[in-house]
Amino acid sequence: MEKPIASKKPRFKLTRRQQDAIQGYGFLLPAAVIVAIFFLAAIVFALYMSVNKVNMYSQQYEFRGLQNYANIFSDGIALTALKNTALFSLVVVPIQTVFALVIAYALSSKTVRFKKVFRLIYFLPTLTSSAALTLIFMFIFNINGPINDLFTGLGVYHTPINFLQEPQYALKVIMVMNIWSTVPSFMTVYLASLVDLPDSLYEAAEIDGASAWDKLRYITIPYLRPITTYVLLMGIIGTFQMFDQAYIFSNGSGGPDNSTLTVALMVYQYAFGQMNTMGYACALAIFLAAVIYIVSRLAEKLNGGSGLKDM
Repeated sequence: MEKPIASKKPRFKLTRRQQDAIQGYGFLLPAAVIVAIFFLAAIVFALYMSVNKVNMYSQQYEFRGLQNYANIFSDGIALTALKNTALFSLVVVPIQTVFALVIAYALSSKTVRFKKVFRLIYFLPTLTSSAALTLIFMFIFNINGPINDLFTGLGVYHTPINFLQEPQYALKVIMVMNIWSTVPSFMTVYLASLVDLPDSLYEAAEIDGASAWDKLRYITIPYLRPITTYVLLMGIIGTFQMFDQAYIFSNGSGGPDNSTLTVALMVYQYAFGQMNTMGYACALAIFLAAVIYIVSRLAEKLNGGSGLKDM
């Protein structure tokens, strides 16, 4: 007598699309875990500490509500740091954007010779570390440095200026250094976009008698508006977060007379200095992030974007 054949249960089989999805999520999982721990969890913990008085030595937390945030507006040093940061961004961002656009426009012209050599020369500052550039500029603007030797030799002034220790000059030196070091990278972004600009637009403008300035104003700048928005946003974020240059320039003090003190440097001082005020430092950091977001959206709006409409 034959045994009845057991009916086989149908196996669950994934489709090709489901297999690809599982494989993709598997590759994303390590990065997602890292982002969740070191980004999202860090933000949540920073928000928690910003509403507490934190003693990092004894690991004690005393809830203070929004008092840390309120102290920002009554803290004269914090307001000075915010003013320095705003002034730094207000000067550096427009200048570096204009210089990057003009240089990229000039190098994209077919009449310019040795363009590759000029691109290499202009791009060299980007390859140098920020710390090294800061030390170089500190040497250049030293009281016995080349700048003072040049101007005293030309008779512009007779007594050398101590650019590094005079409050009215210190932040301006960092501005010059930042512009010189960031223009090349933004110039490269503009150059990459100008490659796709149709030559027919320039040829039509030349037939109508347009000058080089007219072509820049009415063709190049409108065409590069999305790229300009990107450059503005990156410039605003970078200048508001400026830390390393001010730290090296002032040896971490923000001097002379708090003239190079930025909000990012002040966050470092309060978080890791001798004052043991991590909660207040977190409030400053979150306040800075909010300022960067609002200013960035306003800049986007001014350049033709949606701005604050989508907030």
